[in-house]
Amino acid sequence: MIVVVDERELVKDGYTSLFGREGVPSTGFDPREFGEWVSTAADSDIDAVEAFLIGQGDTAMSLPRAIRDRTMAPVIAISDSPSLETTLAFFDCGVDDVVRKPVHPREILARAAAIRRRLKTLTNFIDIGPIRVFSDGRDPEVHGEVFALPRRERRILEYLVSNRGRRVSKSQIFNAIYGIFDEDVEENVVESHISKLRKKLRKRLGFDPIDSKRFLGYCIDWS
Repeated sequence: MIVVVDERELVKDGYTSLFGREGVPSTGFDPREFGEWVSTAADSDIDAVEAFLIGQGDTAMSLPRAIRDRTMAPVIAISDSPSLETTLAFFDCGVDDVVRKPVHPREILARAAAIRRRLKTLTNFIDIGPIRVFSDGRDPEVHGEVFALPRRERRILEYLVSNRGRRVSKSQIFNAIYGIFDEDVEENVVESHISKLRKKLRKRLGFDPIDSKRFLGYCIDWS
Protein backbone atom coordinates (compact mmCIF):
# COMPACT_ATOMS: atom_id res chain seq x y z
CA MET A 1 0.00 0.00 0.00
CA ILE A 2 1.13 3.55 -0.79
CA VAL A 3 0.29 6.36 1.66
CA VAL A 4 -0.08 9.85 0.17
CA VAL A 5 0.18 12.79 2.58
CA ASP A 6 -0.94 16.19 1.29
CA GLU A 7 -3.27 18.90 2.56
CA ARG A 8 -4.93 19.20 -0.87
CA GLU A 9 -7.82 16.83 -1.49
CA LEU A 10 -7.30 17.04 -5.26
CA VAL A 11 -3.70 15.82 -4.96
CA LYS A 12 -4.56 12.97 -2.59
CA ASP A 13 -7.52 11.80 -4.67
CA GLY A 14 -5.53 12.12 -7.88
CA TYR A 15 -2.64 9.96 -6.73
CA THR A 16 -4.79 7.33 -5.05
CA SER A 17 -6.76 7.02 -8.29
CA LEU A 18 -3.58 6.72 -10.37
CA PHE A 19 -2.10 4.07 -8.10
CA GLY A 20 -5.40 2.20 -8.20
CA ARG A 21 -5.16 2.02 -12.00
CA GLU A 22 -1.75 0.38 -11.55
CA GLY A 23 -3.28 -2.20 -9.22
CA VAL A 24 -1.57 -0.79 -6.14
CA PRO A 25 -3.72 0.06 -3.07
CA SER A 26 -3.25 3.52 -1.64
CA THR A 27 -4.82 5.99 0.75
CA GLY A 28 -4.51 9.70 1.44
CA PHE A 29 -4.00 11.70 4.65
CA ASP A 30 -4.00 15.32 5.65
CA PRO A 31 -0.56 15.97 7.25
CA ARG A 32 -2.04 16.73 10.67
CA GLU A 33 -4.14 13.56 10.68
CA PHE A 34 -1.21 11.52 9.41
CA GLY A 35 1.08 12.60 12.24
CA GLU A 36 -1.30 11.12 14.78
CA TRP A 37 -1.94 7.99 12.74
CA VAL A 38 1.70 7.08 12.10
CA SER A 39 2.51 7.33 15.81
CA THR A 40 -0.43 5.22 17.00
CA ALA A 41 -1.17 2.74 14.19
CA ALA A 42 -0.72 -0.96 14.82
CA ASP A 43 2.55 -2.52 13.64
CA SER A 44 0.64 -4.68 11.16
CA ASP A 45 -0.85 -1.54 9.56
CA ILE A 46 2.55 0.14 9.30
CA ASP A 47 4.09 -3.03 7.86
CA ALA A 48 1.48 -2.97 5.07
CA VAL A 49 2.86 0.33 3.72
CA GLU A 50 5.26 -0.02 0.77
CA ALA A 51 6.10 3.70 0.55
CA PHE A 52 5.09 7.12 1.85
CA LEU A 53 4.61 10.15 -0.43
CA ILE A 54 4.95 13.49 1.34
CA GLY A 55 3.50 16.54 -0.36
CA GLN A 56 2.32 19.97 0.71
CA GLY A 57 1.40 20.92 4.27
CA ASP A 58 2.54 23.10 7.17
CA THR A 59 3.77 20.05 9.11
CA ALA A 60 5.05 18.04 6.13
CA MET A 61 8.72 18.55 6.94
CA SER A 62 8.31 16.99 10.39
CA LEU A 63 6.71 13.77 9.12
CA PRO A 64 9.70 11.80 7.73
CA ARG A 65 11.31 11.51 11.16
CA ALA A 66 8.01 10.38 12.67
CA ILE A 67 7.83 7.71 9.96
CA ARG A 68 11.40 6.60 10.69
CA ASP A 69 10.41 5.94 14.30
CA ARG A 70 8.09 3.21 13.00
CA THR A 71 9.44 1.84 9.72
CA MET A 72 12.23 1.89 7.13
CA ALA A 73 9.76 2.03 4.23
CA PRO A 74 10.77 4.53 1.52
CA VAL A 75 9.76 8.16 2.06
CA ILE A 76 9.48 10.17 -1.16
CA ALA A 77 8.68 13.88 -1.27
CA ILE A 78 6.57 15.35 -4.06
CA SER A 79 7.71 18.89 -4.83
CA ASP A 80 5.66 21.50 -6.64
CA SER A 81 8.60 23.88 -6.67
CA PRO A 82 11.75 23.49 -8.80
CA SER A 83 13.83 25.45 -6.28
CA LEU A 84 17.03 23.98 -4.91
CA GLU A 85 16.15 25.27 -1.43
CA THR A 86 12.92 23.23 -1.31
CA THR A 87 14.67 20.08 -2.52
CA LEU A 88 17.45 20.42 0.04
CA ALA A 89 14.94 21.13 2.80
CA PHE A 90 13.15 17.86 2.04
CA PHE A 91 16.40 15.91 2.12
CA ASP A 92 17.40 17.61 5.37
CA CYS A 93 14.19 16.49 7.03
CA GLY A 94 14.91 12.84 6.23
CA VAL A 95 13.23 11.85 2.96
CA ASP A 96 14.86 9.23 0.73
CA ASP A 97 14.08 10.91 -2.60
CA VAL A 98 12.43 14.01 -4.08
CA VAL A 99 10.37 14.01 -7.27
CA ARG A 100 8.90 16.97 -9.07
CA LYS A 101 5.36 17.10 -10.37
CA PRO A 102 4.11 15.89 -12.72
CA VAL A 103 5.39 12.36 -12.15
CA HIS A 104 3.93 9.05 -13.30
CA PRO A 105 2.96 6.59 -10.54
CA ARG A 106 5.12 3.92 -12.18
CA GLU A 107 8.16 6.13 -11.71
CA ILE A 108 7.30 6.55 -8.04
CA LEU A 109 6.95 2.77 -7.65
CA ALA A 110 10.26 2.24 -9.42
CA ARG A 111 12.00 4.78 -7.19
CA ALA A 112 10.52 3.15 -4.08
CA ALA A 113 11.73 -0.27 -5.23
CA ALA A 114 15.22 1.15 -5.84
CA ILE A 115 15.29 2.64 -2.34
CA ARG A 116 14.27 -0.67 -0.81
CA ARG A 117 17.03 -2.43 -2.71
CA ARG A 118 19.59 0.06 -1.45
CA LEU A 119 18.37 -0.38 2.09
CA LYS A 120 18.45 -4.14 1.59
CA THR A 121 14.92 -4.44 2.91
CA LEU A 122 14.04 -6.28 -0.28
CA THR A 123 16.09 -8.20 -2.80
CA ASN A 124 15.19 -8.61 -6.44
CA PHE A 125 13.81 -12.06 -5.70
CA ILE A 126 13.25 -14.51 -2.86
CA ASP A 127 13.57 -18.27 -3.24
CA ILE A 128 11.70 -20.76 -1.12
CA GLY A 129 12.12 -24.31 -2.31
CA PRO A 130 11.38 -24.39 -6.05
CA ILE A 131 9.34 -21.16 -5.83
CA ARG A 132 10.92 -17.82 -6.76
CA VAL A 133 9.00 -14.57 -6.27
CA PHE A 134 10.15 -11.20 -7.56
CA SER A 135 9.86 -7.70 -6.08
CA ASP A 136 9.43 -5.93 -9.42
CA GLY A 137 5.94 -7.13 -10.39
CA ARG A 138 6.95 -10.10 -12.50
CA ASP A 139 5.08 -13.39 -12.25
CA PRO A 140 6.74 -15.91 -9.92
CA GLU A 141 8.57 -19.00 -11.15
CA VAL A 142 8.23 -22.62 -10.08
CA HIS A 143 11.06 -25.00 -10.99
CA GLY A 144 12.44 -22.23 -13.22
CA GLU A 145 9.26 -21.87 -15.28
CA VAL A 146 6.92 -18.88 -15.21
CA PHE A 147 3.97 -19.45 -12.89
CA ALA A 148 1.41 -16.92 -14.17
CA LEU A 149 -1.03 -15.66 -11.55
CA PRO A 150 -3.72 -12.97 -11.36
CA ARG A 151 -2.47 -9.85 -9.62
CA ARG A 152 -4.16 -10.48 -6.25
CA GLU A 153 -2.97 -14.07 -6.03
CA ARG A 154 0.55 -13.05 -7.03
CA ARG A 155 0.68 -10.38 -4.32
CA ILE A 156 -0.59 -12.86 -1.72
CA LEU A 157 2.13 -15.33 -2.67
CA GLU A 158 4.74 -12.55 -2.50
CA TYR A 159 3.50 -11.56 0.95
CA LEU A 160 3.52 -15.13 2.27
CA VAL A 161 7.01 -15.78 0.91
CA SER A 162 8.37 -12.50 2.30
CA ASN A 163 7.04 -13.65 5.69
CA ARG A 164 8.13 -17.27 5.22
CA GLY A 165 8.26 -19.27 8.40
CA ARG A 166 5.96 -16.80 10.16
CA ARG A 167 2.21 -17.19 10.40
CA VAL A 168 0.19 -14.21 9.16
CA SER A 169 -3.48 -13.53 9.71
CA LYS A 170 -6.19 -12.99 7.15
CA SER A 171 -6.36 -9.34 8.26
CA GLN A 172 -2.64 -8.84 7.67
CA ILE A 173 -2.90 -10.31 4.18
CA PHE A 174 -5.94 -8.16 3.41
CA ASN A 175 -4.18 -5.01 4.58
CA ALA A 176 -1.13 -5.78 2.45
CA ILE A 177 -3.14 -6.57 -0.69
CA TYR A 178 -6.07 -4.16 -0.54
CA GLY A 179 -4.88 -1.47 1.85
CA ILE A 180 -5.95 -0.84 5.40
CA PHE A 181 -8.60 1.73 4.49
CA ASP A 182 -10.46 -0.09 1.71
CA GLU A 183 -14.02 -0.32 2.98
CA ASP A 184 -15.51 -1.39 -0.34
CA VAL A 185 -14.06 -4.92 -0.23
CA GLU A 186 -14.94 -7.58 2.34
CA GLU A 187 -12.00 -9.11 4.19
CA ASN A 188 -13.32 -12.61 3.47
CA VAL A 189 -12.33 -12.18 -0.19
CA VAL A 190 -8.82 -13.16 0.96
CA GLU A 191 -10.03 -16.71 1.61
CA SER A 192 -11.25 -17.02 -1.97
CA HIS A 193 -7.96 -15.75 -3.41
CA ILE A 194 -5.91 -18.07 -1.19
CA SER A 195 -8.09 -21.06 -2.07
CA LYS A 196 -7.48 -20.47 -5.80
CA LEU A 197 -3.76 -19.93 -5.21
CA ARG A 198 -3.44 -23.17 -3.22
CA LYS A 199 -5.16 -25.18 -5.93
CA LYS A 200 -2.75 -23.83 -8.56
CA LEU A 201 0.29 -24.49 -6.38
CA ARG A 202 -0.93 -28.01 -5.62
CA LYS A 203 -1.38 -28.69 -9.33
CA ARG A 204 2.12 -27.41 -10.19
CA LEU A 205 4.00 -28.82 -7.16
CA GLY A 206 2.02 -31.93 -6.41
CA PHE A 207 1.24 -30.70 -2.90
CA ASP A 208 0.04 -27.61 -1.05
CA PRO A 209 2.92 -25.60 0.53
CA ILE A 210 0.58 -23.22 2.38
CA ASP A 211 -0.35 -24.28 5.90
CA SER A 212 -3.47 -22.77 7.44
CA LYS A 213 -4.75 -22.96 10.99
CA ARG A 214 -8.10 -21.61 12.06
CA PHE A 215 -7.84 -18.37 14.05
CA LEU A 216 -4.04 -18.34 13.61
CA GLY A 217 -3.64 -17.67 9.91
CA TYR A 218 -1.44 -18.83 7.04
CA CYS A 219 2.18 -19.80 6.68
CA ILE A 220 4.42 -20.92 3.83
CA ASP A 221 7.72 -22.63 4.60
CA TRP A 222 10.11 -25.21 3.19
CA SER A 223 11.83 -27.66 5.50
